[in-house]
Amino acid sequence: MPGPDFRPSDTAPIYQRDIPAVNVGRAWVIALVLFLIGFAAWELKWRSWGAEPTYRNSEGSWFIQRRRIDHGERDKTVLLGASRVLFDVQLHSWERALGERPIQLAIEGTTPLPIMEALAANANFTGRLLVGVAPDVFFDGFEYRKFYERYAKETPSQRAGQWISMHLIEPFFAFYEDDFMLMTAFRRLPWPQRGGVPDFKQVRRLSVQESDRNTHMWRKVENDPAYRDFCRSVWAQWFNLPKEEKDIEEAKRKLEEQIARSVTAVAKLRERGIPVVFVRPPSDSEYFRFEQRDFPRATTWDALLARTGAPGIHFEDYPELQGLNLPEWSHLSAADAERFTDALCAILQREHGWTRRSAPAD
Repeated sequence: MPGPDFRPSDTAPIYQRDIPAVNVGRAWVIALVLFLIGFAAWELKWRSWGAEPTYRNSEGSWFIQRRRIDHGERDKTVLLGASRVLFDVQLHSWERALGERPIQLAIEGTTPLPIMEALAANANFTGRLLVGVAPDVFFDGFEYRKFYERYAKETPSQRAGQWISMHLIEPFFAFYEDDFMLMTAFRRLPWPQRGGVPDFKQVRRLSVQESDRNTHMWRKVENDPAYRDFCRSVWAQWFNLPKEEKDIEEAKRKLEEQIARSVTAVAKLRERGIPVVFVRPPSDSEYFRFEQRDFPRATTWDALLARTGAPGIHFEDYPELQGLNLPEWSHLSAADAERFTDALCAILQREHGWTRRSAPAD
């Protein structure tokens, strides 16, 4: 074994591997052709499955809508909530009924309270606020904090990337969606289940979105029974999870915390003359029964309105908001979302004085 003072001899042989001569131009052409074949095959695969180009519901698209308030649209109606407000309130129908196209800031799967609190403290906002209440999300208090925490930290490169994505990619390619990524599809293969690891199904794509976040249910959810049943099974896996006493106590604490935060936010908004209306969109079947059991109206919705003093529109109280089609129990079909929005706007006008803001756009 060589000692610490060992130095290789100057005469030691040097081994080199010769690089074979390559036609670089031909290699580039072959690589490009293979890429284009793979690219086209992946796009055609998803289109044949029913996918279509849509704008992505990304942080960047939410930031664009949020900036409208700070960039001069101070007096607009703003929509907050989770996915039911995002899917069920149609901006085209709202514009026809109330003469303005609201700013859609609902975020699926998360309570809207942090955004409501931020708007209550934001002097730039002077408009009207509609806040959706999906009981399991609103009163559970789960938050996607990244949407609003990163808003003030968005970099120029992130804005540029969002512009490129929205103008050059999203309107043209069906595969450009998180649900259709190669690694996502790879993870959905029938791999053997590891012992002791819960096998929870992940939410699949449910919606189609426009550039201003106007969103409606994807037609595959409505028209493909197998896919619709899968979407239902994703929700159903959460309905009967075992709960320990500590879980029940934590749920009660969260409920009280969410209502208390709502009281404070509504009071600040009221001081600034900003009207707030809470809305409970429809749910159906097993999802509705789960909500009634774990988030009964008396201790959640009724308590929220009583303590905040804010008005509310609950779908159970209005015949025109009932009997609508909810294919996967939680969100309205595209056609019935239009009907729901028309009826909701009529109630806002009739009972809450939400008058038309301007003439509807051509």
